[in-house]
Amino acid sequence: MGIVYHTNYIRWFETGRTEFFRNIGIAYRDVESGGFNLPLTQAYCHYHLPARYDDLVLLETDIDFIKRASIKFVHKIWDEEHKNLLAEGYTVHACTDSFGKVIRIPAMITDRLKTAFKDGERHTP
Repeated sequence: MGIVYHTNYIRWFETGRTEFFRNIGIAYRDVESGGFNLPLTQAYCHYHLPARYDDLVLLETDIDFIKRASIKFVHKIWDEEHKNLLAEGYTVHACTDSFGKVIRIPAMITDRLKTAFKDGERHTP
């Protein structure tokens, strides 16, 4: 059909989350090597307009909330000119240890997020 397959938007959300962490100074591999995981517990996507193959898109990722053991990321996908919102949605991630037990989000994440929000680093375009 010449349009981007719907599940690719969820993959782009994952890219946004990874880059969000990178932009605030956290390499996702460091989270995992520290014995923590952030498995997906919810995903939602509202498709407004289709992206077409070979289109360049802009991805914005921000955080809606941080709770004791979960984080909600919100995502927007725009066309290259940042004029048309193609899709928006969110993902919620629990924090687990290496055995899959839900645990408190580690300070290595929450401290950096607090600093980033204080410094005005709210999202990754």
